[in-house]
Amino acid sequence: MIAAVVSLAACGGGDDSKKADQPAAEEPKAETPAATPAVEGAMLEITGNDVMQFDKKELRAKAGQKVTLTLKHSGKLAKEAMGHNVVILNTGTDVAAFAAKAVDAKDNDYFPQSEAANVIAHTKLIGGGESDTIEFTAPAAGTYPFICSFPGHYGFMKGEFIVE
Repeated sequence: MIAAVVSLAACGGGDDSKKADQPAAEEPKAETPAATPAVEGAMLEITGNDVMQFDKKELRAKAGQKVTLTLKHSGKLAKEAMGHNVVILNTGTDVAAFAAKAVDAKDNDYFPQSEAANVIAHTKLIGGGESDTIEFTAPAAGTYPFICSFPGHYGFMKGEFIVE
């Protein structure tokens, strides 16, 4: 039996007093979580043409996300004849009533200032070959209508801005 005790001590088992003299094994450090990456901004593009059509009926972003929206006009007609813009409206806005007021806002590129509270964001009015880029913060999750407010266009040039 004495041989068994000597054997345990030689292997480092049984006698913890020798372990106290040795440096303690370093405990694994808790990993520091990586910094949360900044939410990438949404880069959106939509194109209007000379036959009163947007190339997209849906635009998407995340709530609170920085949105960069570019409107391009692929046509050739001047803005006085076939101007386009993008107006993103708040949910519940009467689109037809907004468009009716826009008709009377020629001096302001068909953007009725009286309706500014119903608008999330809007581009300027552009003509063939032109573009406009705007930046805004996406609102709360929901579905928001967008239109071109040039007279007679909203019935054809419309879609949904979906915020997740």
